[in-house]
Formats: sequence, structure tokens, C-alpha cells
Amino acid sequence: MGNTALKNTLKLSALLALCLTFSISCGGGSTKKAEVAPTPTEQAVNVESTSEGPVLELNADSDSGKAGALQTVYFDYNSAALRGDAKTALKENADFLKANASVEVQIEGHCDERGSVQYNIALGENRAKSVKSYLTALGVAAKRLSTISFGKERPVAFGHDESAWGKNRRGNFVVTAK
Repeated sequence: MGNTALKNTLKLSALLALCLTFSISCGGGSTKKAEVAPTPTEQAVNVESTSEGPVLELNADSDSGKAGALQTVYFDYNSAALRGDAKTALKENADFLKANASVEVQIEGHCDERGSVQYNIALGENRAKSVKSYLTALGVAAKRLSTISFGKERPVAFGHDESAWGKNRRGNFVVTAK
């Protein structure tokens, strides 16, 4: 190897060492994970556990199964109309809410990935309102129910087929007060 090649190799080695040192001192070599704010479901605190039924956690949702006996309901494509299975689940949800008068919930309206953001926000809102209306007709006080739409922004199933889409077209319940 000639003197020029040796000098270039040494310069390159020095430059690489300097870059490595710089990246480590700036945190690039750190193994500590960045702090990320937990989601409401991750912040859930177990407030009641009974031997008679499921756990009811504050801020937990029916998708996770930690919202007591509350069940997520599902919708057909492009529809906010309640299906027969949804009405059955909502009847059970109403019975649970009437038996637990201090529990308040937020009803989340969700959609599958198809359609525009604006369209799905509106459809999710209609789904949440449809669920709330049915529960109030069954005797649950409206002041205990709030609604919100997330449109297609919070899927529970990732995929581009009917199996995933059907799981994402839903009304989810989040416990906001116990």
C-alpha cells in the first residue's frame, strides 16, 4: 500500500471514529427508550374485580374486555343501523349499566378504512349516536352516555379484507366513571 493510500485509510478511520463518538454523545448509542405517553387503555386502573364477572377498569374499553360486561357492537358496511346481534348486545349492556348506576361510558363510533376521513368521521358519529339512542330507549340515563367518532383512525384489525373491515365497523364502550 502506498503512502497516499495509507494516509487516506487513516483519514477515513479517524473520520469514522469521530462520527461514532459524536453519535454516541448525542444519544444515538443510547439504549434507553423514549418516554411515550400511554393511551387511555394503558392508563387503566383496576377499580373493581369481582368473582361474579369480568373486571371493570376505569378508562378501559369493551374492545379490550376490561369494561365489565359491556360489549362492543358491530355494524354493516356504510350503515349506522343496528343489526339484530347489536341490539341483543346493547340490551345486555343496558342491563349492566342499569345495575351499575355509577358507571358512565363514552361510546366510540368507528369505521373501516374505506371512504374519506370526513365521511368516516360522520358515519362513526352516526353509529355512536345510534347506540346512545338505543340505550336511552332501554332506560339508561342519557347523561351517563357521551359519544365521539374516531372514523377510520383507530382500527382494531389490520388488513384489507372483509374480515378486518368487519371488526373495525364498531361501537366501542369506554368506562369514564365508576
